Amino acid sequence: MSDAATLPASDARARRNVLVLVAAQAILGSQLSMVFIVAGLAGQTLAPNACWATLPITMAVAGSMLSATPLSALMQRFGRRAGFLVGALAGAAGAAICALGLMQASFGLFLLGSLFTGTYMSAQGFYRFAAADTASDSFRPKAISWVMAGGLLSAVIGPQVVKLTSDAVVVPFLGTYVAAIALNLVGMGLFAFLDIPRPAAPRPGATGGRSRMQLLRDPQIAVAVICATVAYALMNLVMTSSPLAVVGCGFDTADAADVVTAHVLAMYGPSFVTGHIIARIGAAKVMGLGLAILAGSGAVALSGVELEQFFAALVLLGVGWNFGFIGATAMLTSAHSPQERGRMQGLNDLIVFGGVAAASLASGGLMNCSGGTVQAGWQAVNIAMLPFLVAAGGALIWLALRPKEP
Repeated sequence: MSDAATLPASDARARRNVLVLVAAQAILGSQLSMVFIVAGLAGQTLAPNACWATLPITMAVAGSMLSATPLSALMQRFGRRAGFLVGALAGAAGAAICALGLMQASFGLFLLGSLFTGTYMSAQGFYRFAAADTASDSFRPKAISWVMAGGLLSAVIGPQVVKLTSDAVVVPFLGTYVAAIALNLVGMGLFAFLDIPRPAAPRPGATGGRSRMQLLRDPQIAVAVICATVAYALMNLVMTSSPLAVVGCGFDTADAADVVTAHVLAMYGPSFVTGHIIARIGAAKVMGLGLAILAGSGAVALSGVELEQFFAALVLLGVGWNFGFIGATAMLTSAHSPQERGRMQGLNDLIVFGGVAAASLASGGLMNCSGGTVQAGWQAVNIAMLPFLVAAGGALIWLALRPKEP
């Protein structure tokens, strides 16, 4: 954030909010990497069928999808702080229910807790939008990317907490979920320092902006939603399977945690420059670059199952997600009005996390029930990326070639 001093004076409030949101991303965001490391492994021990090992992650993403629209409406009416507090409380409750499920060896309880965890995931997804709320047009891409960069700290904190807690008590992974409760309770205190005004109530007789269908017919919005969904869903598809693949290929849980650490660092590390790149070459080109890097990740994963190949594939997966998702977010926030914010952002995350839920559900089936071996399952996961990358790339090309509106 070395160029903060050169920002307009009107962005002073935005800079303060970015600092709060970066801290929240670091502390509360740690739970996300923790869940992705242990939920599939815990599900494998609890599920009646190995094909359902990643169902807890699917439930978390489904909870996020179902929470997106209500949370967005809540924040539109009562402000960002209210929505973020609800998310942190749901994260603590979800972790507590998952811990109870582990103690009772109940797959059903573990799934219920994972569903609650999805509300936390949904609230965390709105941090990037909150960063844009008080920012000027020139600062907005940087504010979004800097908040996403807070995930660098969560990439270190989360996996290290897993290493310290996964076997800390007799019940495997129970300590990890107890730690997640504490992270949520501590992290929610940060929102007392958030300074984002509630959206102004519409004046009598004033229009509330476009309807959801009208918004989705906007070419920029449509392409942004498509690319965000594909980038996030494919990242989730591969990351959800990666701990199962790493452990299944003869490595241990600590190796899987290290691979996920490298992946999450790659997800958020480029964020220090992504906003600058978007400001220089445009969101659409950055999104296209992200899709190309995601394709490169799949190619590396298909080349073999040595630990180095897992690391390289997951690092490329993280960078590709960063460019694709932040580019799509920047394009989306520039394409709707403040009055349309709650409607569009909730709809966007409903669609995005709907795609992510489908991907996480497919991940376990592809990984554990394709070809009979871990290697065959890992190949199936990565081959499944191709048609979606082609579809998203085609949407970007269509946007670039269509006649510009006067």
